[in-house]
Amino acid sequence: MCGVFGITENNKSLVKKMINRCAHRGPDGNSIWSNEYLTLGHNLLAITSKPEDGVQPHTTNNGNIITYNGEIFNYNQLVNKFKDKFIPKSTCDTELLGWLLDNFRYEEVICNLIDSMHAFVFFNKNKNEIVLSRDHAGIKPLYFAEVKNGIVFSSEIKGLIDILPNSRKIDRLGLACTCLLGANVLRQTLFKGIFKILPGETIVYDLLYKKIKSTFRNLIKPNSNKNFNVEEFYNESLLTVNNSTLGLRNFGIFLSGGLDSSVIANNLKIKLKTLNSFTTIMEPNIEDGENYNSDAEIAKKFAKEINLKHNEIKITPRTFVENWSDSIKYIEEPRYNWCLPMYFFTNNILSKNNTVVTMSGDIGDEIFGGYNKYLKMYHLKQKPKSWSDFIKMWMVKFRAPILLNMKFNYDDLHSILIKTLPEEIWNPEDISNSAMALDCITTVSEDFFSRNDRYGMAYSMEGRFPFASKKFMQYCLDIKSSYKFGLNYDETKYILKKTYQNKLPQYILNKPKTGWSAPIIHWLKTDKYLRNKFLNDINKEDGIKNAILEDNFSENPELGLLISGKRKIVSWMLRSWAQEFDMYL
Repeated sequence: MCGVFGITENNKSLVKKMINRCAHRGPDGNSIWSNEYLTLGHNLLAITSKPEDGVQPHTTNNGNIITYNGEIFNYNQLVNKFKDKFIPKSTCDTELLGWLLDNFRYEEVICNLIDSMHAFVFFNKNKNEIVLSRDHAGIKPLYFAEVKNGIVFSSEIKGLIDILPNSRKIDRLGLACTCLLGANVLRQTLFKGIFKILPGETIVYDLLYKKIKSTFRNLIKPNSNKNFNVEEFYNESLLTVNNSTLGLRNFGIFLSGGLDSSVIANNLKIKLKTLNSFTTIMEPNIEDGENYNSDAEIAKKFAKEINLKHNEIKITPRTFVENWSDSIKYIEEPRYNWCLPMYFFTNNILSKNNTVVTMSGDIGDEIFGGYNKYLKMYHLKQKPKSWSDFIKMWMVKFRAPILLNMKFNYDDLHSILIKTLPEEIWNPEDISNSAMALDCITTVSEDFFSRNDRYGMAYSMEGRFPFASKKFMQYCLDIKSSYKFGLNYDETKYILKKTYQNKLPQYILNKPKTGWSAPIIHWLKTDKYLRNKFLNDINKEDGIKNAILEDNFSENPELGLLISGKRKIVSWMLRSWAQEFDMYL
């Protein structure tokens, strides 16, 4: 996609350093604009227009300035809606976004007009203010920090680290949240003093007085006020996939063999003439209660059936070793996910196959009711009666959180989350939909979307998630969760299965749910090359070593091999992260 950078002072040399540090975000050009109060920079990855038409920072008709990272998926509809007022000079949606912000209230543009994934900074010269905004689901990132003359901001944390003197100090609260919940869902990052614009958040900042004037959030709320209609659902799902195909560059899809990516691939084939698909295969594949290649087998069969150009990506223990350090460096913040090197390598292969826009089915489980935890919430006899009780229930994510040598527990984190997470997405009449809505702006944003953004942009690729459009997400969370779990007591994703029962093969519709994972726990025991990498990293001195208890690395018979192994690997990743960024407590 692109990179957005800036600081609230005239400092082109500093912004140029940020642009260079994140050059992978935009190989098609970069530029800087400044005045006495502000400097804005941009890295360009041209998707919907020629590079010369997409140069940013962009000056609007009113003389305002915008630097923007994203896509407006209802671009064509908006151009047609305002055809008597807005005359585009190109097919670049930056031009449209600037015009909308010139002529409508910020909240009207962001909450009501555009259906987008975005992170942008807009300078309003008459009001001498800047607007920092992130899309409804946090698909695109935007970070900021306070400095002497106001704030500095960047699309990636690495653009800010060397600017802030104490940023390599670990934020203890961010670390605790990561270890207890699996991802840091708080405003602060794990880098002291570096913060994120939250999913759906817009901040208006006064350049003269150096302070935030106002904020608002654009959130998808679980209204649960609609019944399920098969024909309507199919049309909406087809439309959201069609709208995601804007652009002039080559497309590729992560085809997992699961229901979500299969629906997207099936619908894309209706719109696109050709489509490359990619899936991973494990070698060696150690079957111990799970066939790690079952997804790949289904994906290959389905790709052949609908005539995709299918590619299999071999994943081995050596893949993990050779991509371990880069996967840590580009992800920037660690999370409870032991397959990051595999994801990083997969993006590398897509890029080598001339892919520029990647498609995936992320957020499908969170809006269709795909996880058993949502089903269990639906069947609860005693449901949470308050926001506080709901958050306490929602926080229970792992049987084996990373153990830290810190006086901080779930109750401490709970007291913070009930104040910082948006209570307006809580619907006491539909607990399951409420949990889905909350997952969309926490776990999905800070794990799935951020991972796709960092690893895709490492190879100058834009990630898209057709099911994450604002219109479609709201449509799905308007459907009562009772329809999502079907007629059988243990059935999930009923609305998707029912809609596509005659459009997809039964081997996909009836396939048991599995995760996109590798048998790394078993490889760690059997592969000397991988194990030596593990032992080398955990024996190093680093700034987080004393905070991670040795119990994380032990074999705990009460937890079992799988859970103990996962905790061991994630603890290893935390240590590797501290070493990569030279972090300290």
